[in-house]
Amino acid sequence: MNERTTKLLHELVSDGIVPGVSYTMLHNKEEQKEIFGNRQLEPVVKKLIPELKYDVASLTKVVGTTTVILKLVDEGRLEFDDKVIKYLPGFFDARVTIRHLLTHTSGITGYIKNRNELNAMQLLEALYTLHVGPTFENEVVYTDIGMIFLGLIIEKLYAKPVQRVITEIVLEPLKLENSTFTPLQSECVPTELTKKRGLIQGIVHDPKANILREHCGSAGLFMSMEDLVKFSRWLLGEGSRKKFFKTDMVNKLFKDQTPTHNLGRTYGWDLRYNCSNDPCIYHTGYTGTFILIDKKKQDALIVLTNRVHPHTPNNEFLLRRDQIITEYLSEKEI
Repeated sequence: MNERTTKLLHELVSDGIVPGVSYTMLHNKEEQKEIFGNRQLEPVVKKLIPELKYDVASLTKVVGTTTVILKLVDEGRLEFDDKVIKYLPGFFDARVTIRHLLTHTSGITGYIKNRNELNAMQLLEALYTLHVGPTFENEVVYTDIGMIFLGLIIEKLYAKPVQRVITEIVLEPLKLENSTFTPLQSECVPTELTKKRGLIQGIVHDPKANILREHCGSAGLFMSMEDLVKFSRWLLGEGSRKKFFKTDMVNKLFKDQTPTHNLGRTYGWDLRYNCSNDPCIYHTGYTGTFILIDKKKQDALIVLTNRVHPHTPNNEFLLRRDQIITEYLSEKEI
Protein backbone atom coordinates (compact mmCIF):
# COMPACT_ATOMS: atom_id res chain seq x y z
CA MET A 1 0.00 0.00 0.00
CA ASN A 2 2.71 2.50 1.07
CA GLU A 3 6.07 0.90 0.39
CA ARG A 4 8.34 3.70 1.58
CA THR A 5 6.38 4.18 4.80
CA THR A 6 6.47 0.41 5.42
CA LYS A 7 10.26 0.41 4.97
CA LEU A 8 10.67 3.24 7.50
CA LEU A 9 8.49 1.37 10.02
CA HIS A 10 10.67 -1.75 9.66
CA GLU A 11 13.80 0.34 10.15
CA LEU A 12 12.53 1.41 13.59
CA VAL A 13 13.21 -2.18 14.70
CA SER A 14 16.15 -3.10 12.48
CA ASP A 15 18.00 0.07 13.57
CA GLY A 16 17.26 -0.63 17.23
CA ILE A 17 15.09 2.47 17.78
CA VAL A 18 12.23 0.48 19.34
CA PRO A 19 11.91 -3.17 20.42
CA GLY A 20 8.90 -3.88 18.20
CA VAL A 21 6.19 -2.43 15.99
CA SER A 22 2.54 -3.16 15.37
CA TYR A 23 1.04 -1.07 12.57
CA THR A 24 -2.07 -0.95 10.40
CA MET A 25 -2.63 1.12 7.27
CA LEU A 26 -6.22 1.53 6.15
CA HIS A 27 -7.37 2.48 2.69
CA ASN A 28 -11.12 2.21 2.11
CA LYS A 29 -11.92 -1.43 2.95
CA GLU A 30 -8.31 -2.57 2.53
CA GLU A 31 -5.91 -3.17 5.41
CA GLN A 32 -2.16 -3.60 5.48
CA LYS A 33 -0.92 -4.71 8.88
CA GLU A 34 2.15 -6.27 10.46
CA ILE A 35 3.59 -7.11 13.85
CA PHE A 36 7.34 -7.58 14.25
CA GLY A 37 10.09 -7.39 16.84
CA ASN A 38 9.86 -7.72 20.61
CA ARG A 39 7.51 -6.40 23.27
CA GLN A 40 10.24 -6.44 25.91
CA LEU A 41 14.05 -6.37 26.00
CA GLU A 42 14.75 -6.15 29.73
CA PRO A 43 14.94 -7.86 32.18
CA VAL A 44 14.27 -10.66 29.66
CA VAL A 45 13.50 -10.60 25.93
CA LYS A 46 9.89 -11.38 24.98
CA LYS A 47 8.52 -11.51 21.45
CA LEU A 48 5.72 -9.21 20.35
CA ILE A 49 2.47 -11.08 19.74
CA PRO A 50 -0.96 -9.98 18.43
CA GLU A 51 -3.80 -8.60 20.56
CA LEU A 52 -1.66 -7.16 23.35
CA LYS A 53 -2.77 -3.86 24.86
CA TYR A 54 -0.49 -0.82 24.73
CA ASP A 55 -0.37 2.10 27.13
CA VAL A 56 -1.50 4.58 24.46
CA ALA A 57 -0.60 7.60 26.66
CA SER A 58 -1.92 10.83 25.11
CA LEU A 59 -4.12 9.01 22.59
CA THR A 60 -6.38 8.93 25.68
CA LYS A 61 -6.91 12.66 25.02
CA VAL A 62 -8.47 12.12 21.60
CA VAL A 63 -10.11 8.71 21.90
CA GLY A 64 -11.52 9.49 25.34
CA THR A 65 -11.68 13.03 26.69
CA THR A 66 -12.12 14.87 23.37
CA THR A 67 -14.83 12.46 22.21
CA VAL A 68 -16.76 12.94 25.48
CA ILE A 69 -16.51 16.75 25.15
CA LEU A 70 -17.76 16.54 21.54
CA LYS A 71 -20.67 14.41 22.78
CA LEU A 72 -21.53 17.00 25.45
CA VAL A 73 -21.51 19.80 22.84
CA ASP A 74 -23.56 17.63 20.47
CA GLU A 75 -26.16 17.16 23.23
CA GLY A 76 -26.26 20.91 23.99
CA ARG A 77 -24.85 20.47 27.50
CA LEU A 78 -21.71 22.46 26.68
CA GLU A 79 -20.52 25.04 24.13
CA PHE A 80 -17.01 25.24 22.72
CA ASP A 81 -16.77 28.90 23.72
CA ASP A 82 -18.10 28.44 27.24
CA LYS A 83 -15.78 29.85 29.89
CA VAL A 84 -14.05 27.26 32.05
CA ILE A 85 -15.10 29.15 35.21
CA LYS A 86 -18.74 28.36 34.38
CA TYR A 87 -17.99 24.73 35.32
CA LEU A 88 -14.94 25.12 37.56
CA PRO A 89 -15.56 28.32 39.61
CA GLY A 90 -12.13 28.08 41.24
CA PHE A 91 -10.33 28.29 37.88
CA PHE A 92 -7.66 31.00 37.78
CA ASP A 93 -8.49 32.93 34.58
CA ALA A 94 -11.92 34.10 33.40
CA ARG A 95 -10.82 34.35 29.75
CA VAL A 96 -10.09 30.67 29.16
CA THR A 97 -12.72 28.65 27.26
CA ILE A 98 -13.34 25.01 26.40
CA ARG A 99 -11.98 25.82 22.91
CA HIS A 100 -8.70 27.07 24.39
CA LEU A 101 -8.25 23.87 26.39
CA LEU A 102 -9.13 21.62 23.42
CA THR A 103 -6.76 23.41 21.02
CA HIS A 104 -3.84 23.92 23.44
CA THR A 105 -4.13 27.71 23.11
CA SER A 106 -4.97 28.44 26.77
CA GLY A 107 -1.44 29.60 27.57
CA ILE A 108 -1.59 27.79 30.93
CA THR A 109 1.86 27.80 32.47
CA GLY A 110 3.61 27.65 35.81
CA TYR A 111 5.64 25.31 37.97
CA ILE A 112 4.37 22.75 40.46
CA LYS A 113 7.07 21.96 43.02
CA ASN A 114 7.71 18.24 43.66
CA ARG A 115 4.85 17.46 41.29
CA ASN A 116 5.52 13.72 41.04
CA GLU A 117 5.66 13.35 44.84
CA LEU A 118 2.17 14.76 45.44
CA ASN A 119 -0.96 12.71 46.04
CA ALA A 120 -4.05 13.12 43.84
CA MET A 121 -5.73 15.74 46.04
CA GLN A 122 -2.53 17.78 46.37
CA LEU A 123 -1.89 17.64 42.61
CA LEU A 124 -5.44 18.75 41.76
CA GLU A 125 -5.13 21.65 44.22
CA ALA A 126 -1.74 22.59 42.74
CA LEU A 127 -3.23 22.80 39.22
CA TYR A 128 -5.33 25.76 40.40
CA THR A 129 -2.15 27.68 41.35
CA LEU A 130 -1.03 27.86 37.70
CA HIS A 131 -1.63 30.92 35.53
CA VAL A 132 -2.08 32.02 31.92
CA GLY A 133 1.05 33.29 30.20
CA PRO A 134 1.76 35.48 27.15
CA THR A 135 1.03 32.77 24.55
CA PHE A 136 -2.72 32.88 25.35
CA GLU A 137 -4.90 32.50 22.24
CA ASN A 138 -2.08 33.25 19.78
CA GLU A 139 0.14 30.19 20.07
CA VAL A 140 -0.29 26.44 20.39
CA VAL A 141 1.66 25.13 23.38
CA TYR A 142 0.93 21.44 23.82
CA THR A 143 0.26 20.46 27.43
CA ASP A 144 -1.51 17.76 29.46
CA ILE A 145 -2.97 20.32 31.85
CA GLY A 146 -5.77 21.52 29.54
CA MET A 147 -7.02 17.96 29.09
CA ILE A 148 -6.87 17.33 32.84
CA PHE A 149 -9.09 20.40 33.35
CA LEU A 150 -11.45 19.14 30.61
CA GLY A 151 -11.59 15.86 32.55
CA LEU A 152 -12.59 17.79 35.67
CA ILE A 153 -15.37 19.55 33.71
CA ILE A 154 -16.59 16.14 32.51
CA GLU A 155 -16.59 14.92 36.13
CA LYS A 156 -18.67 17.94 37.16
CA LEU A 157 -21.28 17.27 34.46
CA TYR A 158 -21.51 13.49 34.90
CA ALA A 159 -20.82 13.37 38.67
CA LYS A 160 -18.38 10.48 38.30
CA PRO A 161 -14.64 10.02 37.57
CA VAL A 162 -13.66 10.97 34.03
CA GLN A 163 -12.18 7.56 33.21
CA ARG A 164 -15.45 5.90 34.19
CA VAL A 165 -17.30 8.37 31.93
CA ILE A 166 -14.96 7.57 29.00
CA THR A 167 -15.62 3.85 29.54
CA GLU A 168 -19.41 4.30 29.63
CA ILE A 169 -19.79 7.03 26.99
CA VAL A 170 -17.11 6.05 24.44
CA LEU A 171 -15.57 2.60 24.93
CA GLU A 172 -18.76 0.63 25.55
CA PRO A 173 -21.02 2.24 22.87
CA LEU A 174 -18.27 1.97 20.23
CA LYS A 175 -17.66 -1.65 21.27
CA LEU A 176 -13.98 -1.02 22.02
CA GLU A 177 -13.93 -4.18 24.09
CA ASN A 178 -10.14 -4.48 24.31
CA SER A 179 -9.70 -0.96 25.69
CA THR A 180 -9.59 -0.27 29.41
CA PHE A 181 -8.04 1.85 32.16
CA THR A 182 -7.60 -1.25 34.35
CA PRO A 183 -5.98 -3.97 32.24
CA LEU A 184 -4.50 -7.26 33.39
CA GLN A 185 -0.73 -6.98 33.51
CA SER A 186 -0.30 -10.10 31.36
CA GLU A 187 -2.33 -8.50 28.52
CA CYS A 188 -0.04 -5.48 28.21
CA VAL A 189 3.18 -4.53 26.50
CA PRO A 190 5.48 -3.27 29.27
CA THR A 191 6.81 0.27 29.08
CA GLU A 192 9.83 1.65 30.90
CA LEU A 193 12.13 -0.19 33.33
CA THR A 194 12.83 2.33 36.08
CA LYS A 195 14.74 2.28 39.37
CA LYS A 196 11.77 3.68 41.27
CA ARG A 197 8.86 1.74 39.75
CA GLY A 198 10.59 -1.33 38.32
CA LEU A 199 9.17 -2.69 35.04
CA ILE A 200 6.01 -0.69 34.37
CA GLN A 201 3.43 -3.03 32.89
CA GLY A 202 -0.35 -2.71 32.95
CA ILE A 203 -0.05 0.52 35.00
CA VAL A 204 0.04 3.90 33.29
CA HIS A 205 3.54 5.22 32.55
CA ASP A 206 2.67 8.93 32.74
CA PRO A 207 3.51 10.33 36.23
CA LYS A 208 0.50 12.69 36.51
CA ALA A 209 -1.91 9.99 35.33
CA ASN A 210 -0.34 7.53 37.77
CA ILE A 211 -1.11 9.96 40.61
CA LEU A 212 -4.60 11.03 39.49
CA ARG A 213 -5.68 7.56 38.30
CA GLU A 214 -9.42 7.56 37.43
CA HIS A 215 -9.53 11.37 37.62
CA CYS A 216 -7.05 11.85 34.75
CA GLY A 217 -8.30 12.86 31.30
CA SER A 218 -4.88 13.17 29.66
CA ALA A 219 -3.54 9.57 29.79
CA GLY A 220 -4.26 6.15 31.27
CA LEU A 221 -5.99 4.23 28.49
CA PHE A 222 -4.72 0.82 27.32
CA MET A 223 -5.84 -0.24 23.85
CA SER A 224 -5.31 -3.03 21.34
CA MET A 225 -4.57 -2.40 17.67
CA GLU A 226 -7.94 -3.95 16.82
CA ASP A 227 -9.77 -1.28 18.83
CA LEU A 228 -7.74 1.60 17.39
CA VAL A 229 -8.61 0.33 13.92
CA LYS A 230 -12.28 0.18 14.95
CA PHE A 231 -12.12 3.74 16.33
CA SER A 232 -10.38 5.01 13.16
CA ARG A 233 -12.96 3.37 10.91
CA TRP A 234 -15.71 4.95 13.01
CA LEU A 235 -14.19 8.41 12.45
CA LEU A 236 -13.85 7.61 8.74
CA GLY A 237 -17.61 7.08 8.67
CA GLU A 238 -18.11 3.34 8.98
CA GLY A 239 -20.98 2.09 11.12
CA SER A 240 -23.63 4.43 12.44
CA ARG A 241 -22.25 7.67 13.82
CA LYS A 242 -25.78 9.06 13.98
CA LYS A 243 -26.44 6.91 17.02
CA PHE A 244 -23.54 8.69 18.72
CA PHE A 245 -23.65 12.26 17.32
CA LYS A 246 -26.85 13.97 16.25
CA THR A 247 -24.93 16.77 14.49
CA ASP A 248 -22.08 16.89 11.98
CA MET A 249 -19.50 16.81 14.77
CA VAL A 250 -16.83 14.64 13.14
CA ASN A 251 -16.46 16.92 10.10
CA LYS A 252 -15.68 19.79 12.48
CA LEU A 253 -12.54 17.87 13.47
CA PHE A 254 -11.08 18.33 9.99
CA LYS A 255 -10.95 22.14 10.29
CA ASP A 256 -8.67 24.51 12.21
CA GLN A 257 -10.62 25.25 15.39
CA THR A 258 -8.07 27.46 17.16
CA PRO A 259 -9.36 30.94 18.16
CA THR A 260 -7.51 32.54 15.22
CA HIS A 261 -8.31 29.60 12.85
CA ASN A 262 -4.73 29.49 11.56
CA LEU A 263 -2.67 27.69 14.22
CA GLY A 264 -3.00 24.16 12.87
CA ARG A 265 -5.04 22.41 15.55
CA THR A 266 -8.60 21.22 15.82
CA TYR A 267 -10.63 19.97 18.79
CA GLY A 268 -8.18 17.72 20.62
CA TRP A 269 -6.23 16.71 17.51
CA ASP A 270 -3.29 18.14 15.60
CA LEU A 271 -3.84 18.89 11.90
CA ARG A 272 -1.54 17.66 9.15
CA TYR A 273 -2.05 17.96 5.40
CA ASN A 274 -1.68 15.34 2.67
CA CYS A 275 -0.12 15.84 -0.77
CA SER A 276 -3.44 17.25 -2.03
CA ASN A 277 -3.49 19.72 0.92
CA ASP A 278 -6.50 18.02 2.53
CA PRO A 279 -6.57 18.25 6.34
CA CYS A 280 -5.87 15.06 8.31
CA ILE A 281 -6.15 14.60 12.06
CA TYR A 282 -3.07 13.38 13.92
CA HIS A 283 -2.06 12.59 17.49
CA THR A 284 0.85 10.98 19.28
CA GLY A 285 1.43 9.32 22.63
CA TYR A 286 4.61 9.68 24.66
CA THR A 287 5.06 5.91 24.92
CA GLY A 288 5.51 5.59 21.14
CA THR A 289 1.98 5.47 19.75
CA PHE A 290 0.58 7.58 16.92
CA ILE A 291 -2.44 7.75 14.66
CA LEU A 292 -3.24 9.75 11.53
CA ILE A 293 -6.66 9.81 9.84
CA ASP A 294 -7.28 11.14 6.33
CA LYS A 295 -11.04 11.38 5.85
CA LYS A 296 -10.91 12.63 2.25
CA LYS A 297 -8.82 9.68 1.04
CA GLN A 298 -10.40 7.26 3.53
CA ASP A 299 -6.93 6.40 4.81
CA ALA A 300 -5.48 5.89 8.26
CA LEU A 301 -2.10 5.00 9.72
CA ILE A 302 -2.02 3.53 13.23
CA VAL A 303 1.34 2.73 14.82
CA LEU A 304 1.94 1.15 18.22
CA THR A 305 5.53 0.98 19.45
CA ASN A 306 7.26 0.98 22.78
CA ARG A 307 9.72 3.86 22.51
CA VAL A 308 10.22 4.22 26.29
CA HIS A 309 11.44 0.64 26.68
CA PRO A 310 13.75 -0.18 28.17
CA HIS A 311 14.57 3.44 29.07
CA THR A 312 13.86 7.07 28.17
CA PRO A 313 14.68 9.43 26.58
CA ASN A 314 14.60 8.18 23.00
CA ASN A 315 14.83 11.31 20.87
CA GLU A 316 15.85 9.42 17.74
CA PHE A 317 12.34 7.93 17.72
CA LEU A 318 10.81 11.41 17.52
CA LEU A 319 12.87 12.22 14.41
CA ARG A 320 11.93 8.90 12.80
CA ARG A 321 8.25 9.36 13.65
CA ASP A 322 8.18 12.75 11.91
CA GLN A 323 9.91 11.19 8.91
CA ILE A 324 7.31 8.38 8.78
CA ILE A 325 4.39 10.84 8.90
CA THR A 326 5.95 13.12 6.26
CA GLU A 327 6.52 10.12 3.98
CA TYR A 328 3.03 8.72 4.54
CA LEU A 329 1.37 12.06 3.77
CA SER A 330 3.46 12.57 0.64
CA GLU A 331 2.79 9.16 -0.92
CA LYS A 332 0.26 9.38 -3.70
CA GLU A 333 -2.24 6.63 -4.39
CA ILE A 334 -1.06 4.13 -6.97
